[in-house]
Amino acid sequence: MNSVTLLVITTCVFLLAYRYYSAFISAKILVLNDTIVTPAYRCNDGREFVPTNKWVLFGHHFAAIAGAGPLIGPVLAAQYGWGPGFMWILLGSVFAGSVHDFIILFASVRHSGQSLAVIARREVGPVTGITTSLAILFIIIVALAGLAIVVVNALFKNPWGVYTLSMTIPIAIIIGLYMFKIVPGAIRSGSIVGFLMVLAAVITGSYIPGSSWADAFTLTKNQLAIALPTYGFFAAVLPVWLLLAPRDYLSSYMKIGTVIALALGILIVQPNVNMEFASKFVDGGGPIIPGPVWPYVFITIACGAISGFHSLISSGTTPKMLELESQARPIAFGGMLVEGFVAVMALISAVVLTPGDYFAINTPPAVFAKLNISTVHLPELSALVGMDIAGRPGGAVSLAVGMANIFSSIGGMSHLMGYWYQFAIMFEALFILTTIDAGTRVARYILQDILGSYTYAPLKRANWWPGVLFTSAIVTYSWGYLLYSGDVASIWPLFGVANQLLAVVALAIGTTIILKISSKKSYAWVTFAPLSFLTVTVIYAGILNTAMFFKRGDALGNINGTVSIILIVLVIITLLDSIRKWIELLKTDKPIGMNIEPQEVCTFGNTKPNIPS
Repeated sequence: MNSVTLLVITTCVFLLAYRYYSAFISAKILVLNDTIVTPAYRCNDGREFVPTNKWVLFGHHFAAIAGAGPLIGPVLAAQYGWGPGFMWILLGSVFAGSVHDFIILFASVRHSGQSLAVIARREVGPVTGITTSLAILFIIIVALAGLAIVVVNALFKNPWGVYTLSMTIPIAIIIGLYMFKIVPGAIRSGSIVGFLMVLAAVITGSYIPGSSWADAFTLTKNQLAIALPTYGFFAAVLPVWLLLAPRDYLSSYMKIGTVIALALGILIVQPNVNMEFASKFVDGGGPIIPGPVWPYVFITIACGAISGFHSLISSGTTPKMLELESQARPIAFGGMLVEGFVAVMALISAVVLTPGDYFAINTPPAVFAKLNISTVHLPELSALVGMDIAGRPGGAVSLAVGMANIFSSIGGMSHLMGYWYQFAIMFEALFILTTIDAGTRVARYILQDILGSYTYAPLKRANWWPGVLFTSAIVTYSWGYLLYSGDVASIWPLFGVANQLLAVVALAIGTTIILKISSKKSYAWVTFAPLSFLTVTVIYAGILNTAMFFKRGDALGNINGTVSIILIVLVIITLLDSIRKWIELLKTDKPIGMNIEPQEVCTFGNTKPNIPS
């Protein structure tokens, strides 16, 4: 199998899906309406609700949803061969992930930018509202720890990578001030300057390892496990326009540009796929993922096909910034397809490595020694990137090596392997950190809503600083604790199940919404079909995970096992309550509409809408 074939198939399928399937959902099911004033204008407070140019918002949304999942998941799933992962990304992105993201964004915009938990409470009932709130809070904390562990494993004792990533923060603040305060609306000039500054950070980072600054940027795993939650805290507290939006926007240029460059590199180099369609580990016993291909490939490749985490962004920051309802189609549906394309690129970068090199990078040396597989190019690759790449599990390093190998194989670039490797590491870390900052902010929204609804009402206000600081601190400490005390083996399986369980909840809520608003009840199959498949698959994976965690016999294993049981119970309660609602709705002949409060009052005061032409 040639990698170009996989690339062409993916491109054709995704273009057709966006042209026809998303158009069908937009026109026939959701019936998007640009005459409705979006919450970005109606609730404009200059901090959380801010009307944002659609390309900037696409950049923010894509950067926020495209974390470790589309990069790391496909690389880890390559253990099973290239076939299972490729088929799941292709079908899952179109018929599950894009639909999931699109419908939740639409629902949140109609509900004045409210969270998934609030939508669940209004559309299904109070039981689902409570269980969804609790499930989301558990899931997002686990997800943030799962995303961050990948950054830790890629950047520890890597001063070049730490320097480059650190520089993106002040760059984002400078560009945010420029585009939103100094020269409002200066999208083009701000984008060009920001992109060049980020590129300069990569290039100047090459001088750090041998300089007097090397020690300052050479961090241990524990130091990174403290630094990342600290960054998450400030990202959750600062105004959205100052750090989060410009950083995600600039990161998206780097991400999309790199993916396009990688696709061109594959077309030029045309590397062969060295992995077989299905490996000997499809029945289980693999050195990276312990379980069989079903159900584990569907929780290992999360964000690349469908991700519950996306529902938190689609009902978190993005609906508060959307100018027109019609923009939800390219931002949500299109954004998910772009992420699926990224996942395929990541898979290709992994499977063009020889099996020996792939497993040597992604398993500890003691584990690799038992596989009786010989490496081929590993010593040469280590020498070219300037560091020992063996025994760095987590997928990030093997992905960076695969990408760098493709780029350096282009004529005249073989001597730039080290630069390409560090560029790829930064590329991955940018993906992940932009999800961490948006995810921490969304978790803060959710915790504020829970505490404000059931304990102290002012905590619910998005602009009450004591509540903002208090809830941000709780969220960052929680996922920071898991990050500090865990590893890939303990966090990633829990992250995969938790993430996909949230997708089950979001699809159940989406099914309820379609039954309420659609002229044809049969349209509910758009969400019900992927919901049915995911429910069986993910709950089974959760049961296997629970047994594996408790078998460890340590404190972290017991915590992870207990969290798994709690999540499964909460999701089952949500599904049962949703089924009750579906039976009720199927008895009605006409659409009844969503439970939307007319022109919902914003707690921070309305401003006069300025609807774009």
